[in-house]
Amino acid sequence: MTLSASALASKLQVSKISEGLAQSEIRAMTVECDNIGGVNLAQGVCDTDVPPAVAAAAVNAIHEGRNIYTRLDGITVLREAIAGKLALQNGILCDPQNGVLITNGATGGMMAAAMALLNPGDEVVLFEPFYGYHRNTLAALGVNRKYVRLHSGTDWSFDPDELRAAINGKTRAILVNSPGNPTGKVFNRAELELIADLAIEHDLFVFTDEIYEYFVYDDARHISLASFPGMAERTITISGFSKTFSITGWRLGYVAASPRWTPAIGYFHDLLYVCAPSPLQYGAAAGLLHLPPIFYQQIAIDHHSKRDRLCSALTDAGLTPSIPAGAYYVLADATKLDGKDAKQKARSLLARTGVGAVAGSAFYENGGDNELRFCFAKKDDALDQACRALRTLA
Repeated sequence: MTLSASALASKLQVSKISEGLAQSEIRAMTVECDNIGGVNLAQGVCDTDVPPAVAAAAVNAIHEGRNIYTRLDGITVLREAIAGKLALQNGILCDPQNGVLITNGATGGMMAAAMALLNPGDEVVLFEPFYGYHRNTLAALGVNRKYVRLHSGTDWSFDPDELRAAINGKTRAILVNSPGNPTGKVFNRAELELIADLAIEHDLFVFTDEIYEYFVYDDARHISLASFPGMAERTITISGFSKTFSITGWRLGYVAASPRWTPAIGYFHDLLYVCAPSPLQYGAAAGLLHLPPIFYQQIAIDHHSKRDRLCSALTDAGLTPSIPAGAYYVLADATKLDGKDAKQKARSLLARTGVGAVAGSAFYENGGDNELRFCFAKKDDALDQACRALRTLA
């Protein structure tokens, strides 16, 4: 029997999970900014220069014919370089043969890890404001979220009792993004010790997104949760090279975890992506192996200056910023801008100044309607142009 067009159409519908999902507001504002030729401080594209050693190694790998699939967990030299870096800089000991996976960006690592270790109906605790990809990855897998609020004006601290109350019999994991997007929150040792204690007490995984680890300012210090006693077995450390080497378009990340979990994570990453781009892995390996310590120190120095310049311009514009301790984003008060909510305020700012920003509401389940997020990982000329444009609001 042939189905009529109307009957067929009634069967072709999006899944129940996808009904609640929408395009990232970050991507939407990037498109709108590009349409008018504005300065895009909406998306963390990190358009600063790629280190020459990283670019040259990737180009050489292409010419040497390293253009076929790699092992699903990535090339050996990169896995060994990551393991060495984690041991030296993060206090994390992992086996490069069984405890490190090269992934298609940190987002690919997060998706594969969540698919491997979480079930629909599980709960994961997120700190709010959150990075939208974290929230939406969990939502896409049918995983429920419980939110613990980070409070502006207090270094984005959280209430320990609120965190304890968010954990129940359905809780499977806590997700920690430090240094964080969009707040720039850098979790201190006492906060991380509390999270570690609760994870051990309730037998939870902890997913850590540490992609901004070198972007720390003032007295802030990045500390990896997997380095705490009892946490190596239950921490899924997720990071990558997009921000450090200014190669966001290369889509190179990694997961470091116990060999108990990496086979399952690797299975799902293989299913989704097969492998990370082969020649680009050689570029990242060259960066880890050959760039001196001063390169990483300079990242913080350069972006500290960029942060201060943008925050000064936002203050002059009447868009009072929350000064971030890390990462390369600023949340600012958008009360003075026209619009009933943050999305309208972002578009009002774009129309008046040509500067693209992201609605703060993109980082809350409910809230952020008087906040905008700005990215300062820009080349100096573009950042200075944005600062001049913002000051016209004064």
